Amino acid sequence: MSSLLMPGKRRFRTNRRRVLGGMAAAGGLAAFPAPYIKRAWGQARNHMVFASAEPVTGNWDPTSHTTLAQINLEGFVFGKLFQTPMRPENPDELVFELATSQEVLDLHTIEYKLRDGVTFHNGAPFGAEDVKATFEYASQPGRPAAWYPGPVEVEVVDRLTARVHTEIGDFPASAFYFLAGFLPIMSKDDVADPTVLQERPNGTGPFKFVEQRGNTTVLAAFDGFMHGRPILDEVHFAYVGDATTRVLALLSGEVDVVERLEPEQYETLAGESGVALSRTISTENKYLHFRCNKAPFDDPRLRMAACHAIDRELVTEILGVAGHASSNYISPVKFGYIDLPNYPSYDPARCQELLAEAGFPGGQGLPTLEYLTSDGFYPKTKEYGEVITALLQEQGFPVELTVMETAAWLERIYQREGQEPYGHLVDVGWSTGSPEPDLVLRPMFHSSAGPRGGLINGIADPAIDAVLDQQQAETDTAKRRELIQTVATPKLAELVPSFSLFTSVLLHGRRAGLEGLHFYPNGPIDASKAEYKA
Repeated sequence: MSSLLMPGKRRFRTNRRRVLGGMAAAGGLAAFPAPYIKRAWGQARNHMVFASAEPVTGNWDPTSHTTLAQINLEGFVFGKLFQTPMRPENPDELVFELATSQEVLDLHTIEYKLRDGVTFHNGAPFGAEDVKATFEYASQPGRPAAWYPGPVEVEVVDRLTARVHTEIGDFPASAFYFLAGFLPIMSKDDVADPTVLQERPNGTGPFKFVEQRGNTTVLAAFDGFMHGRPILDEVHFAYVGDATTRVLALLSGEVDVVERLEPEQYETLAGESGVALSRTISTENKYLHFRCNKAPFDDPRLRMAACHAIDRELVTEILGVAGHASSNYISPVKFGYIDLPNYPSYDPARCQELLAEAGFPGGQGLPTLEYLTSDGFYPKTKEYGEVITALLQEQGFPVELTVMETAAWLERIYQREGQEPYGHLVDVGWSTGSPEPDLVLRPMFHSSAGPRGGLINGIADPAIDAVLDQQQAETDTAKRRELIQTVATPKLAELVPSFSLFTSVLLHGRRAGLEGLHFYPNGPIDASKAEYKA
């Protein structure tokens, strides 16, 4: 492994492959859904084919999963109270959609005024009863995607006014300030019958569900959309798991938009006249999680020593256009982000001091440490995983890298009741659809998140719980931002239950001439104003 590192300059040497040159060996379009292969590149059409890197689950209840592909698909179908564009220069921005305003009335009450004249795809009118049903259902602790800090009760003041009361969950109403824009609003009738809810999606968004054709979900323009019928007639959401096949399909005109481009593919496609590119700083940070409830990383000194062994500049160099350097546990598009002054930096000397303090001088006596990562879902995980492994080995950590197919890796990343966690270090990203930092901080680092603490690292530290609870309870927005920046995230940087390596960048390619798309930092696409131009 150490041969990957150039002595002196400590720069990683990469061999950039020309993706287009290797496409013939990848098997062409054999993996792509057959109905789309007949179209030629220049053929005019008024629908969009989106090639997803991950399949949808087929369960249309938005609270039943945390699958990114399903969340992306739901962005076409469901409406929200408001959208959060999450631009780095203004992460607090709200764009009202189903709501027209929100107001914190007191410590435990937040009120939403709702848009009149909105209907669901099945023709049912939208109103406060639907907000009540959605919020109360989605905030139940037993929901797989319980996005909220706790259970709530919703008062229907009138048809277009809903008040959320948070006393039952004992948290401030201000915690909903960003969170309420994350949840797709469902029909009260669908929530009342979970069987129907799971059979088909029924939202207020610009496109409505038509059918599932194998791995492709077919959506049609919703004539009654609140902002006017979309220009596109259809959206086809197709699963194409192989990155090279997705690029081939874009170049041949079989698809119009592809996601999760590899960095080399992005750079190669920049020279193609028929392709336009998009690069978006995401809500997702990539973490090296330590199994904090398993020796030896139950000792924070060893966790910090490992952090000081890792040169994050080498990691972002490998990522290229797919990585954004950041020094915090939340993305730059999250509320409260700053580059933390106490964030661990590459420091081999301090690494050795901490190893000695922990009783493992030069790494002597440490057990073999397994580092789990995936291949094929996130960009470059294997490549930068090899470099991180080499860096840790140089400092005496006996690390072995295990690269896994995505499904097998997903089976091993979470902490489970009564089961020893797999491995000692785990590479996992965490992406959420709101500027709200608690969507990251609580599931990752609060002891209440999972059966053994943090969902992946298993951390259960009273000091971390205290600062996370403190910032969540603060109702003044400015004071809360200060607590996040000066108390909560610095405590994480001090105890390092995980090490945030970088912020992911979403790389999309699209057919030139397809204009009006908006790419959100968490993955969904707004195609309500999209159209083909010459």
